[in-house]
Amino acid sequence: MSAERETRLLMISPSSMLTPDQLVRMVHSFGLTVTVKETCYGCLIEASAETAREVLSRVRERYPNEVFSKVRAYRCSDPVRCRAQHGTRPGYAQLEEEWSLLPRIQHGLEEVEKGAKYVPPAEKKRIPVNDFKKICEAQR
Repeated sequence: MSAERETRLLMISPSSMLTPDQLVRMVHSFGLTVTVKETCYGCLIEASAETAREVLSRVRERYPNEVFSKVRAYRCSDPVRCRAQHGTRPGYAQLEEEWSLLPRIQHGLEEVEKGAKYVPPAEKKRIPVNDFKKICEAQR
């Protein structure tokens, strides 16, 4: 990947009603010079860095808390990573874990938009040793 080309992964939150097909069609409808590859979790886009940011901006206008993005190190259909060409898939477990957390992130973003504020947890106090012993003995 070079400074002028960028490959981005667009992941749809599992709690979204948006499908990868709809996302790909939307990206195509922008009429920009971009390579789009549909995936099971959303799509990959490849374009100039400026165009990739524009695509991301337009997608976020429509789905601000449902589509998440990160830069991908490999180009679309890179033979080293493409399963169709028997490439390997290192990092897929990490991607799957990130994908499973997206509904929580989506919910948090929606709550902040509604006006929710962060409330730090109350400070924890230490239990006296004798009280702790009583609790332990009661559990026997």
